Amino acid sequence: MPRILGVDIPNDKRLDIALTYLYGVGRTTAARVIEDLSLRADQRAKDLGDEDVARIATHLEENFEVEGALRRQVLAHVNRLKDIACYRGLRHRRGLPVRGQRTRCNARTRKGPRKTVANKKILRK
Repeated sequence: MPRILGVDIPNDKRLDIALTYLYGVGRTTAARVIEDLSLRADQRAKDLGDEDVARIATHLEENFEVEGALRRQVLAHVNRLKDIACYRGLRHRRGLPVRGQRTRCNARTRKGPRKTVANKKILRK
């Protein structure tokens, strides 16, 4: 398994698909990297040589924000929103959807599993 920027790339996937396993690399970025380095997109990741893996890693680090640097950047942006207490920051802080989605139904991914509230028993005299 080739290892690029601390991430194991799957052996049996095509190179353009395998690169998308890196955080911050999608199909378009993977295609651009392959084109810039004159590699074949239909090549399997296991067929990459050590020098090819090193070329890909250095190209990604120099030209794109990926993996740890991108994760830190996104976390810093979210923390800034929380600090200035804007609407988006408050939604992040409360764990609710940030981009305008409804919460009456279908917000289970952000809100987590349902918390059932038991009915209070009515006391009779």
